[in-house]
Amino acid sequence: MRSIRPSFTVRRGRSTGRRTSPVLAAVALVSALALTATACNGDGDGDDNADGRATASAAADDGKIKIPEDIKDRLKEHGIDLDQWKNGAWKNWNKDDWLREANDFINPIIKGLWDPDRMRDADDPDRGVDDNDLSGDQGVTDPTPAPVKAQAVQPPYHTNAATAGKVFFDSPEGTMVCSATVVQDPAHPGKSNMVWTAGHCVHAGKKGGWYRNIAFVPSYNDKGMTNEELQSATKEQIAPYGIWWGDWAQTSQQWIEQGGETGGDGASYDFAVIHVTPEEGGSGKSLEETVGSALPVDFDAPAVPKVASVTATGYPAAAPFDGQSLYQCTDKPGRLSLSKSDPTMYRIGCTMTGGSSGGGWVENGSDGKPALVSNTSIGPVSSGWLAGPRLGDVAEGVYGAVSKKFAGQ
Repeated sequence: MRSIRPSFTVRRGRSTGRRTSPVLAAVALVSALALTATACNGDGDGDDNADGRATASAAADDGKIKIPEDIKDRLKEHGIDLDQWKNGAWKNWNKDDWLREANDFINPIIKGLWDPDRMRDADDPDRGVDDNDLSGDQGVTDPTPAPVKAQAVQPPYHTNAATAGKVFFDSPEGTMVCSATVVQDPAHPGKSNMVWTAGHCVHAGKKGGWYRNIAFVPSYNDKGMTNEELQSATKEQIAPYGIWWGDWAQTSQQWIEQGGETGGDGASYDFAVIHVTPEEGGSGKSLEETVGSALPVDFDAPAVPKVASVTATGYPAAAPFDGQSLYQCTDKPGRLSLSKSDPTMYRIGCTMTGGSSGGGWVENGSDGKPALVSNTSIGPVSSGWLAGPRLGDVAEGVYGAVSKKFAGQ
């Protein structure tokens, strides 16, 4: 992870909304709530090998743009010409043109943009956490946990961690990556198209706006190929279950308003839900049907002292990792309080680094079944521990809003 401040690090993620027609596969206007961020990766050059075609829906495989007039009008309101956008206008990060409000998110599908090289080279732009953010009088904070060595997940990842994957996106700093988890959708049992990640993986926070070209790749590098082997890997080998574009995203309003360049700003609300649609039309199956699994989300998890252990999963990219392999850490969480006014966070010992941001934290509930209870948000630059928000009413509101938006479709 790269650090801006000397001591700790942040990881990245994005937002949600409501769908009223199939074209939202191409255009998403997202609602967001916002807070803190952990690390991601990027090549910083903004170049791509896309074939230059944009589609308005997964079924529009003839390469033509099919967008209703009302959606075109909404794009025009933001000064966006879709043809120019797909031909490179999205690379304009002028502050006046960078959409940031909850309902401003726009994410047209650009077919072929996320090719193997672009995915493999996505970088990890860490943001450091200032030492002053961890002063001793900020609520309840337990002693720093001992480092827990991250363990490589045995491939194929789809067999051992089917709900895990990577979120790719473009930022002013370049091409970036986070980790994410397939979660259940109450409105579509068994057929969810919802992904959980960190808020900083979708929105830059108080001084920025929505990131662009957000896409999810479940079971990225499923066979656990080495970086050298990946140099000649096909798209099907890197993304065996397809590329899924975000057609709506939502994060906390706290993250949008407070999320900053250090992990102390908004970390307690650093979560996001992305609704996705396949880049290619495919069989018409949902993401959950495609990967065969989705996790429930527990918004009433026990207080930290009552949690026996959690398992954090992600694709760490900063040294000594390379971002191509899936890892996990299991530890009993402690408490981390960055502000008396914000909810206390979970903290575990873990040596995963930047790129693991947004990855799910899973606990076995009272029924013995696994449920997502948090996501990786911040960690020290030198690694050793990770912290994630405890999911409560705000997180449940974000999750419910996304589910409701696509209910009945």
